[in-house]
Amino acid sequence: MTRSLRIALPCKSARPSRRTSTAAFAGEEPAADDPLLAFRPFMHPVPRRNSITPARQRAFIAALAASGIVTQAARKIGASLEALYKLRHRTGAEGFAAAWDAAIDRGMARLEDCALERAIMGEERPIVKHGKVVATWRRYDTALLMFLLRQRRQARYSPLTTIQPGDPVYERLKAMWQAEEFVSAEEVRASLDAKLARLREVVLESQGHIEDQAGEERGGA
Repeated sequence: MTRSLRIALPCKSARPSRRTSTAAFAGEEPAADDPLLAFRPFMHPVPRRNSITPARQRAFIAALAASGIVTQAARKIGASLEALYKLRHRTGAEGFAAAWDAAIDRGMARLEDCALERAIMGEERPIVKHGKVVATWRRYDTALLMFLLRQRRQARYSPLTTIQPGDPVYERLKAMWQAEEFVSAEEVRASLDAKLARLREVVLESQGHIEDQAGEERGGA
């Protein structure tokens, strides 16, 4: 982790305003013609006043794609998590469930972009003295940067996780594995039993030898 220091102008507040991370805001909701919203919604046999109608289902998916957070999307349409998860697992709601997963993927992609921005641009933090900001420093998260590099550039930064069939290392390990001689569980158990039996014989022989020696010592006395 590296730091860069910058002198700040005097601030009247002990907690100056600072730009909030983009991760705290939802992105733009998909347009009405977005393929994500073209799923087949669940149709309630007997709709109720509080039923999650097709329109509410699409509104939920749109909000979920923008935020990536199920609770926030549920709050957006005024539905409970229990009702949404119950709907997701109902027969006939497969299209809704698939759109749900796709919306989560979009939210995760946005989260990755936010993490990449933070890793590259760093995070500005204040230095407060006597209730005033006297300087700021920029924190660069090296661990986060390396994590992203290993995920997005695995061939270069995580070579051991990308060994595929055809790779010389893969083929050499495969040949070593195939050359191993495997035995059955019964053979292993029989081998262990034989070793235990031999160990008992050794112990008994040792005890007999000790008893004989003790008898000789008593007789000599």
